Amino acid sequence: MSPETIGLIGITALLVMIFLRAPIGVAMLLVGVMGIWALQGWSAVNFVSSTSPVHVLSSDTLSMVPLFLLMGNFALHSGMAGSVYRSANAFVGYFRGGLAAGTILAAGGFSAICGSSLATVTTMARISVPEMLRYGYDPKLAAGAVGAGGTLGILIPPSLLMILYAYITETSVGRLFAAGIIPGIVAILLYCAAIVIWVSLDPKIAPHQKRLPFHEQMRTLLDIMAPALVFGIVMGGIFGGFFSPTEGAGVGAAAVLMIGIAFRTLGPSEIWTSVRETVLITGMVFLLLIGIDYFNFFMEASRLPATIEAFFLGLNVPPFALLMMIILLLVLLGCVLDSIAIVLIMTPFLYPIISHIGYDLIWFGIVLVMVVEIGLLTPPFGMNVFVINALVPQITLSEAFRGVTPFLMADFVRVGILIAFPPLCLWLPNLLFN
Repeated sequence: MSPETIGLIGITALLVMIFLRAPIGVAMLLVGVMGIWALQGWSAVNFVSSTSPVHVLSSDTLSMVPLFLLMGNFALHSGMAGSVYRSANAFVGYFRGGLAAGTILAAGGFSAICGSSLATVTTMARISVPEMLRYGYDPKLAAGAVGAGGTLGILIPPSLLMILYAYITETSVGRLFAAGIIPGIVAILLYCAAIVIWVSLDPKIAPHQKRLPFHEQMRTLLDIMAPALVFGIVMGGIFGGFFSPTEGAGVGAAAVLMIGIAFRTLGPSEIWTSVRETVLITGMVFLLLIGIDYFNFFMEASRLPATIEAFFLGLNVPPFALLMMIILLLVLLGCVLDSIAIVLIMTPFLYPIISHIGYDLIWFGIVLVMVVEIGLLTPPFGMNVFVINALVPQITLSEAFRGVTPFLMADFVRVGILIAFPPLCLWLPNLLFN
């Protein structure tokens, strides 16, 4: 049996285990170990076992993961998301559809200190959906706004997926963070535009609200001072070269902790819960990364990535057509695979092809994250939609999936814009780091 055939069998086994809901890290580890053994014997397995955990645990890029997770958990349990939501609604909530637009703005603000789609959609579902339903908003609009807003958690820095992509491709985390800012703003604008168009076509889904007095609006600005300060310190320090991304993550976690203690929103129980959740998630992430190290060694030994690269490059099609094929493949995978699984499994295969046909790896990293975002909203496994249904059972899955449809259209428009105008994501990192 050829090494390439063994590699294909390994990928098939991995996908079957993932579809059967086996933990992704465990699945990759098992497939990697068995594949290495089949190709090179137990001596190779012992070699990888002696180097892979050390390689992962000593990586400077990955050392920021627990710190950014801790920052996000402190922000989550300190109630910062509620503060951002109140401020956003004070300024846009009185427009028709304003509560939905405020949800998008608040999700974007919370994403800037969170970095997780799951945490963002969970928090916004608890805060904003009951508020929108109380004011007579259509459940489809409420679910759509929260589901779409939740996807911003993996695009607006700090983003866990960007860190994983940077680790695999050996690109700069700082440049990726900078590259995600303008596409994140474009995402917020397009989502708000989708709300405006939807409400204009069907005014019944979003009643008008009373406008707050001007002094009340100004008072709510104080609510966003803390999140804005944290984001400014962390990203400003990283982009300005004052500290590395890892140091920035530590500074951010310390800043959120001090703000929470000062405003008495973080007590001993909240701090303990934040630390415990961070340890659990960090363990899961590092198990994933050790698993991907074994799996990548297996793939390299099977020569399958080189074979796939040669196949795609031998199609004799223009680079743009090849890029469209890759994006279509990612969209289809997003319908059935978890976002982390897509990044970990597909990036080692795709980034050599992307680099060979002349596209920038920083730009492709943002495109990859945006396409993965789409998978969070699409059936049958749209994670954000299922989270909303679990937290707000009165919104059915059918209503939630119909509610995210206008926002999916906005996502495809955004991907098209970024493909047509790569400087949208490359201008800022080139300005800051060149």
